[in-house]
Amino acid sequence: MTDATTRMLHWLMALSFTGAYLTAEGEHWRLVHVTLGYTLGGLLVARVLWGLLGPRHARLTYLWSRLQGLPAWLRSLRTAAPAWRQGQHLLMALAVALILALILPLTLSGYASYAEWGGGWGGEWLEELHEFFGNAMLAVVLGHIGLIAGLSLLRRKNQALPMLTGRVAGSGPDLAPKNHGLLAATVLACVLAFWSWQWHTAPQPVPGATGADWHGQQHDDDD
Repeated sequence: MTDATTRMLHWLMALSFTGAYLTAEGEHWRLVHVTLGYTLGGLLVARVLWGLLGPRHARLTYLWSRLQGLPAWLRSLRTAAPAWRQGQHLLMALAVALILALILPLTLSGYASYAEWGGGWGGEWLEELHEFFGNAMLAVVLGHIGLIAGLSLLRRKNQALPMLTGRVAGSGPDLAPKNHGLLAATVLACVLAFWSWQWHTAPQPVPGATGADWHGQQHDDDD
């Protein structure tokens, strides 16, 4: 079983990134884009904490232990009989690790670009950096989805279903004896409360205003 908190964090991250990517262009969607960017950063912190304190299958150490087999598997590709099933698990773990690793520079560069740190040429450079990390994240996410789709066809079983239902068909060890449903509901409530707070307190972008102008207006309103 995959616990509810892990699944909630997964889907909220997916929703936040997708929404932020789709609203990256245009001043009209700036509040949505920034809010989802903040949400993604906060969810990363929550996921790291859950990776330290959560059940074994959600632990970062578990992810790292799986990735440690990557060099040996790459060497096995030179042989006549590489371990393809092991490679499938390794590629899935690698995709998850890359997604988590990209969120930090993505959100930091987004905030720096939004606040227009450096100004002038520096501001344009930060925007390009943020766009680079956004496109890199999209490429990894699409690769992750493609891998899941490919494995589903190969194994004739929906590989995404466990992240929806929390359960895998068949017998085997229960990796998450507790579902942690209350904690998952708390995470969702916190995200919804943050979105509501952002919507009611953040000023609407003024047509023609820069990110720095809007950012400064937010600080003025807070003061």
